[in-house]
Amino acid sequence: MSKKVVLITGTNSGFGWLAAKSVAALGHTVYATIRDTDGKNADMAKALAQIENVTVLDVSLTDEVSVKNAFDTIIANEGTIDVLVNNAGAAMFGVAEGATTDDVQRLLDVNVIAPWRLMKLALPFMRKQSEGLIINVSSGWGRFSAPFTVVYAASKFALEGLSEGLHYEVRPLGVDVVIIQPGAFPTEMSQKIQVGSDASVASEYQAIADVPNKLFAAIGQMFETANPNPQEVADAIVNLIKLPKGQRPLRTVVDSATGDITKRANDAVKVEFDKVLTAFGMEDLLA
Repeated sequence: MSKKVVLITGTNSGFGWLAAKSVAALGHTVYATIRDTDGKNADMAKALAQIENVTVLDVSLTDEVSVKNAFDTIIANEGTIDVLVNNAGAAMFGVAEGATTDDVQRLLDVNVIAPWRLMKLALPFMRKQSEGLIINVSSGWGRFSAPFTVVYAASKFALEGLSEGLHYEVRPLGVDVVIIQPGAFPTEMSQKIQVGSDASVASEYQAIADVPNKLFAAIGQMFETANPNPQEVADAIVNLIKLPKGQRPLRTVVDSATGDITKRANDAVKVEFDKVLTAFGMEDLLA
């Protein structure tokens, strides 16, 4: 397997941290983005930078200049980019009406606009070399918008919408765009779940006030029974990098608890999606 230049976002913990270590262990050149490397994430940045084949970049993904500077550094050092892993993300659960417009905007900035910003920078280099891979880390909630996951699910729906259509647009040019759909995992992000800023509506939802607690209790039970290991997501990223160009599946579900439900939904939608592309004269893109 040829050595690749790989950019991974959100590497200060969880999937990103494990993916950076796993990809670097294969000899690939990894650029790992972490925000505030001189502040709260200083220890994690220092530890990651000590791993062979890993270079840590201090990047604020919602800052256009910060992202462009980091990308220019990679190109100056390597001349190109082969793999982009959009892993960084934020979560928001709770009563949807409690989310303000600013809350929604902040979540979309991290989960949708930031990945697109990086895709726009990477695609010209990937198209030029007729080879490249973009892995967008979504969620099982990118397929289902469950109650009390509404805003988060909407952001992942958007990321999947960008990824799905783009998958077919750029595949004939030698570039693969794919999605990973993790289930619930005990990562740092699961401990930093946001809620909407508008607390005034909470009293209007007393009739179903206990339902979110049931949701979190069910997730906790999954952690105990299925014992999901975040390394599974890192392994899925590694496996996608290893697969030959053009043979990577659009969606990869990583969920030992409820993943079969998501897989069945993906398969059912794929059947109808193929019919839509065929109806609109785009069947050649399915090959």
